[in-house]
Amino acid sequence: MAVVMGISAHYHDAAAALVVDGQVVAAMQEERFSRVKNDASLPRRAALACLATAGIAPGAVDRVVFYENPFARLERVLMSLLRGFPRTWRQFPRALATQLDSKLWVLDALTDLLGVPRQRVTFVDHHRSHAASAFFVSPFERAAILTVDGVGEETSTGLWLGEGQTLRPLSTLAFPQSLGLLYAALTAYLGFEVNEGEYKVMGLAAHGRPTFREAFSRLIALHADGSFELALPYFAHFTDAELGFGPKLEALLGPRRPPGRPWDLDGNAEDQRYANIAATLQAVTEEALLGLARVARERTGADALCLAGGVALNAVANARLLRESGFSRVFVQPAAGDAGGALGAALLGALEAGDTRPAPMTHAALGEAVAPAQARVLGDALGLKSRRVENGPEELAARVARGQVVALVDGRFEWGPRALGQRSLLALPAAEHMREHVNRVVKRREPFRPLAPAVLESSAADLFEGAPNDMTPFMTTVCGIRAGREALLQAVRHVDGSARVQTVTQASSPMLFQVLRAMEQHTGTPAVLNTSLNGPGEPIVASAADALSFFLAHSVDALLVEDLLFERGHA
Repeated sequence: MAVVMGISAHYHDAAAALVVDGQVVAAMQEERFSRVKNDASLPRRAALACLATAGIAPGAVDRVVFYENPFARLERVLMSLLRGFPRTWRQFPRALATQLDSKLWVLDALTDLLGVPRQRVTFVDHHRSHAASAFFVSPFERAAILTVDGVGEETSTGLWLGEGQTLRPLSTLAFPQSLGLLYAALTAYLGFEVNEGEYKVMGLAAHGRPTFREAFSRLIALHADGSFELALPYFAHFTDAELGFGPKLEALLGPRRPPGRPWDLDGNAEDQRYANIAATLQAVTEEALLGLARVARERTGADALCLAGGVALNAVANARLLRESGFSRVFVQPAAGDAGGALGAALLGALEAGDTRPAPMTHAALGEAVAPAQARVLGDALGLKSRRVENGPEELAARVARGQVVALVDGRFEWGPRALGQRSLLALPAAEHMREHVNRVVKRREPFRPLAPAVLESSAADLFEGAPNDMTPFMTTVCGIRAGREALLQAVRHVDGSARVQTVTQASSPMLFQVLRAMEQHTGTPAVLNTSLNGPGEPIVASAADALSFFLAHSVDALLVEDLLFERGHA
C-alpha cells in the first residue's frame, strides 16, 4: 500500500497525479492554477492541490515518479544538435541552457517541493508512462497499446502489449521519424500555435479535401510494416524547434499562412487551399495510424487497443481506428497527451510498490473542487445578481431550451482538455445559429471549430452511429449522426456529418446527467451542446474566481456554481 505521485513537466502540459493504495484519487494540470495555457513549468500548485484533495501531507508521499528520463532526453538533444552541426549552431546556447537548467535537475526540484528524501524520487521512460496511462485505467485485461507523440527521450512511437499488471514493449520508432512532429510542423505552417492548434487543424480538415496527396507523398513514406519515414529536408526539427519546418516545405506547399489572420472559408481561395492541406494532413495521419494499428493487431492477437501520446487526442483518427483497424474496442483516456504521463508514472510507481491495478476509469472529475461559498462572497463583492436554486439542472435545462447559453461549474474539474460537465458551456443543440453564436460571440474563436454534444448514454445509440463506446465518455472520438436525427443536432453537427460525442451517466457527471434528463422533458431530446468553459488562449476554468471572471467577460446568460445561480443584471 503506497502513496505515489506522478509528475510531468518542462515540455508542455505539466501535471501531477496521485495514486493511493492503487487507486487514482487526483490528477490535475498546472495550467488550471497558473492560468497559463499548456503551462510547462514544474507543477507545484497542481501537486499540492492533489495532496490537499486527498488529505495527505507532502512528506507522507512514499514515492515521486517523473514521467521521463531527464538524462536520456539531454543525451538525445545534444546528439541531435551535434548531428546537425553546423546548421544547428544557433540552437546550441538555448538548448543547453534549457536542458542544464531546470530540466536536468528536476528530480532534485521535486525533492525540495514535496519534502521527501531524494531516494524516493525516481523516473520512468516517457513512452512507458504513456502506455501505463492508457492501459492500466482501461477496462481491458489484455490489449495492444500504441503510444504516438512528438518525441520522448528518443522514441516517437511505441507498440506494447498490456496484460493484467504488466507492460511489454514490442517495437519502437525513433526521433526524428515522428507523426507528432509532422502534425506539429503543419500546424505551425497553417498559422496555429504548436501544442495548442492541433485541434484547430483537425476541425479545419473537415472543410477541405485531400488534394495535396502527391505533395505529401514527398513529405512522408508509409511502409507495409507500419513504420513511416519523414523526408527530413522539408522539416526543421534540429534548426527551428518552434516552427518545425523549413523553406523547402513552403516551396512545396506554398507560403505559410500568417498567424492571427481571420479565417474566411467561404470567399477566400487561399484559405480553402490551407483547408485542403489540413485535410490531406489528417488523411495521411489516419492512414499512418491505421498501418500501425493493423500491425499491432497482427503481432499481439489482442481484440482491444489502447492509445496514448498527443496524437491519440485526434478524435477523428480514433473513430477510424475503431471502424477499420480490426480491433473491436478502442480506449483513449481523457488526458492522453503529456499531462497523462503524470498519471502513467504514478501508476507504474504504485504497481512497483506492490499495489494492485486501479479500477477502470469511468469519469474525469479528478481535479480540485469548486467552492460555492467563495463564489457567493466574490459575487457579492462584484455586485453580481445571484440566488440559491433548489433544482439547478432543471433551471439550466429550461434556459437552454429557451435558447440561452449557460455555464455549469460543478464539483471537481476535469482531467484533460475536454469539458465533461464539470466546467462546461451548455446550449441548444438543435439551433443551427447556436454554433456560430457560441464560437464567434461567446468563445471568440475560429468559426470552423466544431462543438460537441453531450447525450444520455442510454439514448446515444438512437442519435449517433457507433455510440456508446469505450471512448465516448471522455469525448475522445467522433460518431456519425444518424439519418433523420440531423435536425435535432444542427449546432453540433460538423460539416462532415460527425460529432465528438460525450455519453453521460449518473456516475460520470451527476449534474450534467440531471440536465440531460430535464432537456428530454423540455425538448424531447436528452442532449445539449457542451463546450469548454474558457476564452481564447485560456485554460478551462478551475476555481469559482475563474468562473466569475469568465461570466463577467463573456456573453453567457447565466452561471450555475453547484446550487448558486448568477444571472445578468446587478444585485
